[in-house]
Amino acid sequence: MDVYCGIDWAEDHHDIALVDREGNLLARRRVSDDAAGLAGLLALLAGHGDSAQDLIPVAIETPRGLLVACLRATGRQVYPINPMSVARYRDRHTVAGKKSDHGDSIVLANVLRTDLHAHRPLPADSELAQAIAVLARAQQDAVWDRTQAHNKLRSHLREYYPGFLAAFAAAKGGITRPEARAVLAAAPTPAQAAALTAAQLRALLRQAGRTRGIDAEATRLREAFQVPQMRQLPLVEQAMGRQALALLGQLDAACSAAADLEQAVTESFNLHPDAGIITSFPGLGALTGARVLAEIGDDRSRFQHAKGLKAYAGAAPVTRASGKTRSVTVRRIKNNRLAAAGYLWSFSALTASPGARAHYDRRKDAGDRHAAAQRNLFGRLLGCLHTCLTTRQDYDETIAFAASQEKPPKAA
Repeated sequence: MDVYCGIDWAEDHHDIALVDREGNLLARRRVSDDAAGLAGLLALLAGHGDSAQDLIPVAIETPRGLLVACLRATGRQVYPINPMSVARYRDRHTVAGKKSDHGDSIVLANVLRTDLHAHRPLPADSELAQAIAVLARAQQDAVWDRTQAHNKLRSHLREYYPGFLAAFAAAKGGITRPEARAVLAAAPTPAQAAALTAAQLRALLRQAGRTRGIDAEATRLREAFQVPQMRQLPLVEQAMGRQALALLGQLDAACSAAADLEQAVTESFNLHPDAGIITSFPGLGALTGARVLAEIGDDRSRFQHAKGLKAYAGAAPVTRASGKTRSVTVRRIKNNRLAAAGYLWSFSALTASPGARAHYDRRKDAGDRHAAAQRNLFGRLLGCLHTCLTTRQDYDETIAFAASQEKPPKAA
């Protein structure tokens, strides 16, 4: 390739620069962020040798957006460059500290000209895999939003309504349960809760979808709300009840979004050809498996070796050595979404797989703490997943965790 393109992305316009193999500036242009701007960019590339057989690579500071999606649709390689890396490359061209959009586009083009081999293009994932990624990340965001909304509401209820928290403390899901939210919506203050009759509580439980043990649960809740507790002043209590309803609305929206997106991502994931292999692993269901697939994609050329996948997920440590000093530490720069899914995966595998449990225990016996042992197990499972996806075979416990008497090295 003799021409390289750099795009400095902005919300309403983009600065473009083309350089040749020697670093000479061939063209520069600013285009708008619309269909006309995209047409102008493609025309500029075509005017400098871009063709279906020899597509000009593009460097840009973001991996998402309509511009990136349209450039990927042309089949060209798009290289997302971290803005911090661009800042380091900028210092190679000037030490005065100056910066401009046009200058950054030239820097991005020169990144490909000099170090194209050191950067990774966006993977060529299938359309279905990209759709699963959108849904899985949205569902994960909804779960995090739900947790945040739950924590806010719980913290607020502790200030004036501890009896409600005590009433649902033993229930799985706590105040996120549909019946708990239905009761709180009907009685947002202790005074209103104490006035609820058994018949009203039974109606609220049925409204929330409960079908079993309604009478016993209604009786239990009525007794719990009758227990004396510390109270705020009446007007203050009413005001805090109004605030609780506002926070409850946020929690209801987050719970509904998480449930709807879970159904959507599960349906899409089950259509993917890799779904059977991924869910054959212990601890991986449809939802967690969709999150894993969303982050690793289905472009098998993306990770040539399992070591790269482990590093991407944060399961491989980082070694820093200088002179006689050497340290091995946990990897902080990683795909946080994949790492979060890996925590759930490895934790579930402890009870679903005897081999995984034995591997975890061996790491603990060797001196690892819980987090380090679980992270090591996640790395082992990722290596197995990489092999299974490459060879198109399901998980086999006897191969993944073959009996071994070797003890792992102690953690640094």
